[in-house]
Amino acid sequence: MAASVPLPPDDEPGQHRPGLRERKKLRTRTAIREAAYRLIDEQGYETTTVEQIAAAAEVSPSTVFRYFPVKEDIVLADEFGPLVAAAVRARPAGEPPLEAVRAVLREAVGTILADRPEESARRGRLLLEIPAVRARMTETMAETSLPLARAVADRTGREESDLEVLVFTASVLAALREVTLHWAGHGRKDDPAALVDRALDTLRDGLN
Repeated sequence: MAASVPLPPDDEPGQHRPGLRERKKLRTRTAIREAAYRLIDEQGYETTTVEQIAAAAEVSPSTVFRYFPVKEDIVLADEFGPLVAAAVRARPAGEPPLEAVRAVLREAVGTILADRPEESARRGRLLLEIPAVRARMTETMAETSLPLARAVADRTGREESDLEVLVFTASVLAALREVTLHWAGHGRKDDPAALVDRALDTLRDGLN
């Protein structure tokens, strides 16, 4: 996903904006991602190096690694985990955890596809074609699951280390991974929100 992240203009009244430092970081991350996708489109993933990406983004290789520890993270890393966890916390009290997560994920995938369709398509293609990208996605799920596990634990009155909480969050993220791969592997024709429903219904009902 390589579309620019829109930032509000400095003189827009009543608009809450991140601080200058955060805006600069966001622009740097976006520049690195855009450069990476441009080079990957031109010459392929395997032959694109971090040094080339850094040069195209007009930053140093050390800056790239500061934002993205490995090359695969450039096409995978985002702030998805904390944002989803915050949205789950904001859902109505008493809503079952699975339904809270369902509502958040449906909205999230719809927003991502609406705002960054080309980036979503590129990411999906790389997930299908590059084993290292798929492996890194699975590896980083452990980090993504932590904020979600805390949010689920708070909603249910459990400890985030409870087996049930860990199984629930791991299952939800695994379902989301399969939704992503299914969507990409079937020509990106299906509605991702509907695929989220199908995946979470399977977690709820089993293979009935």
